[in-house]
Amino acid sequence: MKTKRFTGPAAGSQKYDLLTALAVAGLSGSPGFQTSMLRLVALVTARYNWARDELTVGQREMARMWSVDERTVKREIKRLTTAKILLQLRPGVRGRVAAYRLNIDEIHRLSAPVWDRVGPDFSDRMAKAQPEPEAPLPKVVHVAFGQSAGGSEGQGARAEPWGRVLARLAELEPNLHRNWFGGLTCLEDTGGVLRLRAPSAFVAQYVQTHHLRLVLGTAQLEFPGLRRIEIEA
Repeated sequence: MKTKRFTGPAAGSQKYDLLTALAVAGLSGSPGFQTSMLRLVALVTARYNWARDELTVGQREMARMWSVDERTVKREIKRLTTAKILLQLRPGVRGRVAAYRLNIDEIHRLSAPVWDRVGPDFSDRMAKAQPEPEAPLPKVVHVAFGQSAGGSEGQGARAEPWGRVLARLAELEPNLHRNWFGGLTCLEDTGGVLRLRAPSAFVAQYVQTHHLRLVLGTAQLEFPGLRRIEIEA
């Protein structure tokens, strides 16, 4: 699916509709789900960065906002990420606050059965606002000359935990994954440095210049102690 961005003249009403969808989905669920959605709506309303499409709030601030302790915050964030309502972009390491993104596709899926309870105008707007399916792109085959047919590309790209990193990137940024990240393979992880191989020097340079922060933050979820990523062709 194409990632939904809230930009343009109608962005304000689209954000209100999304918050309404979260609220009515919560109200139709169990008491625990109602509490989770109320907390999320308060958090998004107060602290979501729509320009960057991410949420970066410390656990202490969340606890104060929700009138709970930090252990409850950890459990709540775990529930929201496990349900894939929130997608984690970067972990909270070395004093840095963790970053999350709303999973618009999942919010639409959860709330769709109760759109009509708000009204037909709301149902119509939400149906039109659903992310459009992506048009298929031509398949690009990268040939690594000098490698045998059973080389490390197929194994390295999907080997754990790098395979989980690729899966997260595909979920967070499907277009970027298809065009830039999918061809990256893991060479080694040592001393807090993750070495990757790109299918070409151009891809290596482009990812390092434009998307290294995203790849590093996502990889830190699977590689504890990771400090740096090096990409070679």
